[in-house]
Amino acid sequence: MKNLVLRESAGLRYGTFFYLYGMQGIPAGFGLTAMVNYLNAQKLPVQTVATFTAMVGLPWTIQFVWGPLIDKYQYSVIGHRKQWVVLTQLVAVLASLLLLLVREPVAQLSLLTLAFVVHSVFASIQDASVDAIAISVVPEAERGRVNACMRGGFLLGISAGAAGLSWVLHHYGFFWAALAQSAALLAFTILTFFIRLDKTDQLLPSRHQRRAALAQNADNPSVSWLFRELFRAISEPVSLRLFGGIALAYLCFSVFGWAYSNHLIRELHWSDSTLSMLQGSWGSLTSLALIVVGGILADRVGPARLQRWVLGVLGCFLLVFCSLSFWWKQEAVATLGLLVWNLADPSLSVAALPLLMTLCRPQIEGSQFTTYMALVNLSGVCGSYITGWALHLVSAPALGLGCGVLVLGLCYGLSRPQALSQAEVRAA
Repeated sequence: MKNLVLRESAGLRYGTFFYLYGMQGIPAGFGLTAMVNYLNAQKLPVQTVATFTAMVGLPWTIQFVWGPLIDKYQYSVIGHRKQWVVLTQLVAVLASLLLLLVREPVAQLSLLTLAFVVHSVFASIQDASVDAIAISVVPEAERGRVNACMRGGFLLGISAGAAGLSWVLHHYGFFWAALAQSAALLAFTILTFFIRLDKTDQLLPSRHQRRAALAQNADNPSVSWLFRELFRAISEPVSLRLFGGIALAYLCFSVFGWAYSNHLIRELHWSDSTLSMLQGSWGSLTSLALIVVGGILADRVGPARLQRWVLGVLGCFLLVFCSLSFWWKQEAVATLGLLVWNLADPSLSVAALPLLMTLCRPQIEGSQFTTYMALVNLSGVCGSYITGWALHLVSAPALGLGCGVLVLGLCYGLSRPQALSQAEVRAA
C-alpha cells in the first residue's frame, strides 16, 4: 500500500482516474440510462421522464459552487483535496442505500427521484475534487491520455450501470440492482482511502497534523477572491469563444441522443432492456477503444485540431443518418446508428477536456475546470429537458437534422485561422 503514490507512477495515475470515473459512471448508467429507458417503457408521459432526467442531472450543473470551496479548503495531510473525495464518496454510498427504500419505481417516482438527486449532489462534489486533483498531479504531456482514462472509466461505469444493472433490474428486481450499485460504490471508496497523492501524505491525520492543516488553511485565499478570479477567467474572450462552442456541441449531442432513444422505444417499440444493453455493452466497448486512440491523438496532434475533426465527422453523420430516417425501421440500421452515436460524447470529451485544461489558471484551476464541467453538464440537462417538450412539435429526425447543421457550423467556425486563439494554437 505504501507504493500507491500518484505523483510517482504514471500507471497508477491512469488506473486511479480510470476507476474514479468508473465509480461516477455506474449511478449515471443506472439512473440516466437504465431507469430512463425503464420509465419510458412504462408509458409515462414524455415530460415526466424528461423532468426526472433533468432533476437527476441538475446537481451537476452547480459544480461551480463547490469548486471555490474545494480550493479554499484544499490542504490536508492525507493529500490535498483527497479529504473531499473520500468524504463525498462515503455520503454518496449512503445516498445510494436510500434507493433500497424504493419497491415500485413508477409508484414511488418521487422517492426514486429524491434518492438519485441526493446522490448526484455528493457525486458532483466528488467529481469536482477529482478534476482538481487531476490538474494538479498530472503532467501536461499526459493530460490527453489521462482524460482518455477518465472518459473510458466513465463509459465502462455507464456500461455496468446501464447494461449490468438493467439486467439485474429485469431479472431480480429494483432492490437487488440498487444493492449491487451500493456495494460497488463502497468497494471503490475503500480503495480510494489507501491511495496517496504524495509519499509524505498520511492515511489518517493526527491531532498535531490537524492543527497544522488549520494553520495552512488560514493562509489560503478567501472564497470571495476565488469567485472574483473565477469570473475573470471564464469571462475572457478566449475562454468564452472556446467554451461556448464546446457547450453548444454538447447541447446538440444531448438533444439528439435523448430524442433517438425515446424514438426507438415509443415509435419503433424497442424494449427498454434491449436498448439499455446495447447502450451499455457494445456501444461502450467501442467507445472505450476510440477513447484510447483519441487520448493518444490529443497528446500528439493537439486537442484543438482533434476537436475540429470530431465535430466535422459527427455533423456529417447527423445529416446523413437523419436524412435516411425512413430506414430506421430496419433493426440493423437503427442499431448501427445507436452504436455510432454512442461515440459522440466520448469523442468530443477526449479532445475538449484537455483543451479546457489549458485555460485553467494557477490557484483556481480546480474552480475553473469545475465551472466548465458544470456548464457542460447544464448543456446536457437542458438538452434532455428541451427535447422532452420539443418532441410534441417535431420528430426525432427533424431535431437531428437541426443539430447536424449546428454542429457543422461550429466546426466551420473553429476551422477559420482567425478564430484560433493563442490558447488554441498552443494546444494544437
